[in-house]
Amino acid sequence: MSILIKPIITEKATNDSELHNRYTFVVNKKANKLEIREALEATYGVTIESVKTMNYPIHRKTKYTKKGLTTGSTGGYKKAVIQLAEGESIDFYNNL
Repeated sequence: MSILIKPIITEKATNDSELHNRYTFVVNKKANKLEIREALEATYGVTIESVKTMNYPIHRKTKYTKKGLTTGSTGGYKKAVIQLAEGESIDFYNNL
């Protein structure tokens, strides 16, 4: 089971990492905070102060079109916000 799926690199997440030393990741839905902490410390070699998680549900949408009723959905995911210790940082762009 892969716990870390991908980092979230948006304007809001980048600003949060620069100002408050917080990084955001999409993680496996079944992973708990302790597993997320261990995976991040092993992958990036940093010390973590806190882990906050959020579950985003599946959004279902229905439209009425010329061809009839169309349904669609966006997948749900779990997001983790990581607060690193003072002086620590993660560089996502060093291997590009």
